[in-house]
Amino acid sequence: MSQAVQHRLRIGLIASSGGHLSQLLKLSDAWRGYDVFYVVTTDVVKAKLGADKRVYVAGECNREYPRRVLKSFWVCLGVIRRERPAVVLSTGAAIGCLSCLIGRVLGAKVIWVDSITNVDRMSLSGRIVRRIASLCVVQWPDLAVKYPGTEYLGNIV
Repeated sequence: MSQAVQHRLRIGLIASSGGHLSQLLKLSDAWRGYDVFYVVTTDVVKAKLGADKRVYVAGECNREYPRRVLKSFWVCLGVIRRERPAVVLSTGAAIGCLSCLIGRVLGAKVIWVDSITNVDRMSLSGRIVRRIASLCVVQWPDLAVKYPGTEYLGNIV
C-alpha cells in the first residue's frame, strides 16, 4: 500500500477502560502510520492516551443501564459520522459494540477482538458484532470452533 493511501485510511479504535483498552493498545503496531482516533469511556483514559491524539469520551455504559447506553450511542454516532472511519477496530465492551454497529451501517469495515478473559464463551458484545464484522478474532482455539465466522490468531496478552 502506498504511503499516501496508508495515511488517508482512517481507523476508529474503540475500547472501554481497563483490560479492553490494554488489549487494544497491545495491537498498536497494526495502525502505526494510519490516521486514527479513539473512543473511550473516561476522561482519565483520554488524558492517559495524550493530548496529541484525537480522543472522544463516550461514557461508561452496559445493558443494566439503558439510559447510559442510549447516551453513549448518541456520542458514538456523532463521532463515527464526523470521523468517517474506513475501519472500526474494537476490543469491547458496550461502546465497542455500539461503534462497530454504527460504523458498519455507515460503510466501515469492522474488526472485533474478543477479550482473552472469555475462555468458554464470547462476550455478549462479541456475539452481536461477529455477525457484521469483516474480521472477528477470538483468543482461544476452542471458541473459533464454537462460533462460526470467528478466527483464532493467537493470544494478545
